[in-house]
Amino acid sequence: MKKSWFLIMVLLLITVVSACSNSKEAEGAMEIEDQNTEEVAEKTAEKELTIYIVRHGKTMLNTTDRVQGWSDAVLTPAGEEIVTQAGIGLKDIEFQQAYSSDSGRAIQTAEIIIEENDASSDLDLVTDERFREFNFGTYEGDLNHTMWQDIADSQGITLDEFLETLTPEMFADSVAALDKGRDEEGLNWPAEDYQTITDRLKAGFDELVQKESEQSGSNNILLVSHGLSISALLDTYFDDFKIPAGGLENASVSVVKYKDGEFTLDTVNDMSYVEKGKE
Repeated sequence: MKKSWFLIMVLLLITVVSACSNSKEAEGAMEIEDQNTEEVAEKTAEKELTIYIVRHGKTMLNTTDRVQGWSDAVLTPAGEEIVTQAGIGLKDIEFQQAYSSDSGRAIQTAEIIIEENDASSDLDLVTDERFREFNFGTYEGDLNHTMWQDIADSQGITLDEFLETLTPEMFADSVAALDKGRDEEGLNWPAEDYQTITDRLKAGFDELVQKESEQSGSNNILLVSHGLSISALLDTYFDDFKIPAGGLENASVSVVKYKDGEFTLDTVNDMSYVEKGKE
């Protein structure tokens, strides 16, 4: 009788211990499942990006008032100075990644900004030909005034009227039409029309946003490009965008924010970072 009672007590004890053990295992499994769910959510959720789009500094061809699209020139001393000031103004912003067009003036600008940045000085610059300036065909290297006057004449308007009504689309399509047939031997790249330009810019920008929104780290991205290309890019994404009178200034910053498939234009042609860098 005593042995039976003892066996019953042992069995009860084993049952209780086993139940406790199973309960702890279940709780542990639930905690791991919850943790995995959170990790998956973090990986699949797109983070907000803030993209600082900077126009390159003034070059030797800018100074001599020459057409500068795919052709290139180095920054002038004044161009280097204003980009350095912009870099100082941006120095406290931690950039996750830095991009530029593959033109030398854009690369030079981006490298100066990265060098001045306290939080991101070790970044490796990514260059992409899709962020180049417009290609102006046979007008490359010619005087800006010559190209502008030819466009005005083709539109049947005065030069002043052309400059007052200038849009990136009208500019690109006019140059492409005028350039057609001028290079009889076919030795030069033809001038790009607006659709060609915006297709490459949008493809490059969409890829940048998709890639960087999936990365861990800072939410800030640096992109250095060119006056007309930046204007065309903003014109593509924002219906109410208007190119500033006189165009975007050298070393100006335009900020685009991205979240869950939506783009927001925060600032355009902002020179406050340059002013901050002068202080």
